[in-house]
Amino acid sequence: MTAQLEEKRQGARATGRPVPSADPKKAARSVERRFASWWWFTPALIALVLIHYAPSAIGAFFAFTNWKGLGKWQFVGWDNFAAIAKGGPTTTALINTFIIGISFVVLTNVIGLLLALGLNRTVKSRNIVRTLIFAPVVLSSLATSYIWKFIFEQDGPLNELLGAVGLDSLQKTWLGDPSTVLPAIITVMVWQNVGLVMVMYLAGLATVSPELEEAAALDGAGLWKRFNYVVLPAIMPSVVIAMTLMLINGLRVFDQIQALTGGGPYGASETLAVTIYKETFVMGRFGFGAALALVMSLIIIVLTVAQRLLLRPSK
Repeated sequence: MTAQLEEKRQGARATGRPVPSADPKKAARSVERRFASWWWFTPALIALVLIHYAPSAIGAFFAFTNWKGLGKWQFVGWDNFAAIAKGGPTTTALINTFIIGISFVVLTNVIGLLLALGLNRTVKSRNIVRTLIFAPVVLSSLATSYIWKFIFEQDGPLNELLGAVGLDSLQKTWLGDPSTVLPAIITVMVWQNVGLVMVMYLAGLATVSPELEEAAALDGAGLWKRFNYVVLPAIMPSVVIAMTLMLINGLRVFDQIQALTGGGPYGASETLAVTIYKETFVMGRFGFGAALALVMSLIIIVLTVAQRLLLRPSK
């Protein structure tokens, strides 16, 4: 028996296969450990499939039907997508979605990075300031949007402040003017989410060695060069995560717009998410709404993948 086991071991070594154990119990434990991880994450995987992927697949299927939410439905093929391609309100919603999404990504990341750099090491009481900046992140987006709606009203605090300092010419109906409604919405979104981006960048800056920065400064590197060649490469993982999350949140924004304007005035602030809600639950066109949701999901996936490829570190 021992000679046979030794022959198997020699053959396994020669072919690169795992060497059989002399102890059957050890071999059994090895197999158990190999499959133990499967038992731990299988329930979570099943829940993810049932809660997320299965409803998404069902919604994608109904995108090819004329279902009204109740009763029978018919398979209409690409008719819903052809109606989307004709333009009209969906084109305006798509343009607004891109404007809000791109502006949101740029502003949250630039302001969040500047705040993180300013509050990284040198500022006294920086923990209190960090907490105050991060506080809006944990608040309800609907509640904060209603507060900002009151601020932006014609007789609200913002216009009263402008009048008090002699800037009456700048007073506007901020949420009722098509030229100012998108900047107002973007302001609310950036205010509530910039704290989260700041925390991400602070986590990345914590990995930057102060000694490395000091060595670069002693070599004559200025502030910009130290940031570009020392700090930025070290925080690139944080940059990728922050930009990806903000891009997704910006493209699928719904709560703030629904609370602030409901898509108005005259559709000037309507996005794909708001259009999906109106087509599905207001107009009862569940099939068309599912098609719009599928289009929005594909846009988010394509832009997210493209962004990750652009931010991929060069070899």
